[in-house]
Amino acid sequence: MTVLKSLLLFAVAALFEIGGAWLVWQGVREHRGWIWMGLGVIALGAYGFVATLQPDANFGRILAAYGGVFVAGSLVWGMVMDGFRPDRWDVAGALVCLAGVAIIMYSPR
Repeated sequence: MTVLKSLLLFAVAALFEIGGAWLVWQGVREHRGWIWMGLGVIALGAYGFVATLQPDANFGRILAAYGGVFVAGSLVWGMVMDGFRPDRWDVAGALVCLAGVAIIMYSPR
């Protein structure tokens, strides 16, 4: 159950961080305005809160592992929201990052 909870928290954190960054990007780069940027800042703050809910209490471990989730999640977000099509190297890199997440977070200690 702890691993499932951790995986769900990583997914929610990714939604908030990647979504927040995307909203800021849209507000600035696509000239959608302050409301988009403001919503992005709120989502980024929510990401910071969600990260604290991980069962492991080690900040460095959580943030390091989340980096791999961010890499893979960003590619998925780009596919869904912007029509980005990753190439085989993008996919391979994301899989390597997710393997790193699994080793960092879920190896026996």
